[in-house]
Amino acid sequence: MAKPERGLVAAGMRALRKNKTLKYGVPMMLLIIGGSFGLREFTQIRYDALKLHSKKLKDAKLDEWQNIRGPRPWEDSKSVQEQQQ
Repeated sequence: MAKPERGLVAAGMRALRKNKTLKYGVPMMLLIIGGSFGLREFTQIRYDALKLHSKKLKDAKLDEWQNIRGPRPWEDSKSVQEQQQ
């Protein structure tokens, strides 16, 4: 009795391999649905980072800043730093 069952299983597997919906449609749908979830996660990371950045800007003390000029290409950077101190 084992042989007829094997024949049915083999015939069923051959039929599944020839089915174009299973061969091409199911992987395509998995790619579309999986890509949707992946993109959602990446965009959520972006919005979380923006939220943290805006929180740091709210805490910043903007009235107590000092403008410090960097050295020009023809100037010596050490002498400019000594003049600013």
